[in-house]
Amino acid sequence: MTHHDSGHFSAKHPDGTSVSPALRQAVQDRIVDKEITCHAAFAICEALHVTPREVGIAIDLQEGRIRKCQLGLFGYPKGKAVKAAENVEPELRATIEAAVVDGRLPCREAWRIAETLGIARLAVGNACEALKIKIKPCQLGAF
Repeated sequence: MTHHDSGHFSAKHPDGTSVSPALRQAVQDRIVDKEITCHAAFAICEALHVTPREVGIAIDLQEGRIRKCQLGLFGYPKGKAVKAAENVEPELRATIEAAVVDGRLPCREAWRIAETLGIARLAVGNACEALKIKIKPCQLGAF
């Protein structure tokens, strides 16, 4: 989505795209000033047993903006919280590089790496920044 389309998130989806009333309501209950945190979006996934992509669609259909990405990539006062790590441990580097698909690390894989290695998700984002590896696609469909 280009910058001039910003705010027209529902246009990313085909006409007639819909979500369940329960999912729509759960998103509506957590949106504040047209924004919802990544953490809140994933809490909806767990509570309703739906996929992150379904929650992302529900957010888009309500023209909501996701903020505070748990990998630090977007939605912070200065755009992003991620900063290139000064040092990337060999195990983390190898694990990231093994999970790269078409030159990018999928968000889902970044989360898995953080869980497997017992580190913060932001630490994986920082390592990717240092390694110049883009994280994409977002599980919620933000990018």
